[in-house]
Amino acid sequence: MDSEAQADGEKRVRRALIETLDRRGLMKPGGMTTGQFEAMRDDLARRLAYMSSESLAALEEVAAAHPGGKERDRFPIANDILKWAAEIEAPRDDGSPLMRRVFSLPMGQDAIAEGWAPELLAHLRKYHKFPSAFLASQIRGGAGDAVRRMTVLEERMARGETLSPEDVAFRQRRLTATEKCRRIAALAQGVDA
Repeated sequence: MDSEAQADGEKRVRRALIETLDRRGLMKPGGMTTGQFEAMRDDLARRLAYMSSESLAALEEVAAAHPGGKERDRFPIANDILKWAAEIEAPRDDGSPLMRRVFSLPMGQDAIAEGWAPELLAHLRKYHKFPSAFLASQIRGGAGDAVRRMTVLEERMARGETLSPEDVAFRQRRLTATEKCRRIAALAQGVDA
């Protein structure tokens, strides 16, 4: 998303979600300073800028139906809003900052080169945690069967053999996931993939 589209999206989020929830009378969450509340709202506008107007209207309806606080009169916290947003309209899959960082490092580059990038990507999506060296070796080990199967399939194709529909689908899923990891790494390095 370029800077102009980002700015337009942020305005759309403020108008369709944040200001609408304000008009409903939802106040800042208890225990949060005014500065923290404004920072949360700014962050929401930035993170949700990808959403369409229709999706933002749906998100506003969900958020209004699930206010925070004991009296149910508080603005929902950002984590809840982001979770609902992802269910309504998933963000573009160009890699989170965590994914970009991991795939820009030797660990991620090794995963791409050695064929276990799809498993590393799945782990990052599921746990949202930077993998330690030990965990990376566990992920690599867990991908062993899939990596070996890909090697066998590539060798069979090189010999001109026909693959079963299941093998073709398996190979295509892995190639697509690996290419996604390459694009994420390229984005992290500022290269147009």
